[in-house]
Amino acid sequence: MPVELDLAPAAAQVSTIAANVRDDQLAAPTPCTKWPVTVLLAHLVYLSEAFTAAGRKTPFPGDASVIPELPADWRTRLAANLDTLVAAWRDPGAWEGEATAGGVTMPASVMGVVALDELVLHGWDLARATGQPFAAEPADVLACLGFAEAMSQPGDEASREGLYGPVVPVPADTDDLTRLLGYAGRSAAWPDQ
Repeated sequence: MPVELDLAPAAAQVSTIAANVRDDQLAAPTPCTKWPVTVLLAHLVYLSEAFTAAGRKTPFPGDASVIPELPADWRTRLAANLDTLVAAWRDPGAWEGEATAGGVTMPASVMGVVALDELVLHGWDLARATGQPFAAEPADVLACLGFAEAMSQPGDEASREGLYGPVVPVPADTDDLTRLLGYAGRSAAWPDQ
């Protein structure tokens, strides 16, 4: 099976945004309602490790329901983790069979999209929280949009629990990123929503 998606553009975007986070912004709120920047960064550090393990089909130790504290070396560790994540999912074998991350096992082709979704959405979250620009590849947004839309149909609320907030309605003629944000329970106008 060929590599289905290249996580490199989204990972590079997260890496750039994270590198520009100032220490005085670590306590700032984010669009992830209960997570300040420091918790969002810790989540990115550990999700990059968990999804690398998923791509490599290796076990990831730890409790997926708990976000550890932000490690002191987070700036270098996150950048290195993102490079490793990209490399893991560039292996065609990463997209075959099943993969496990966060205690959830699913087809690896779907897990790769979930990893991309995490990078795109949390990249946007971090950019908004720290006043930085954000840009995502249109193909990445479309892949994430397909996943988020499928998870956002009436009756799917339980499957969204812990992944997304309640759907935020957006105008029908809006751009794909705004639609993705709405399906993921975010307002493109945050924090002025």
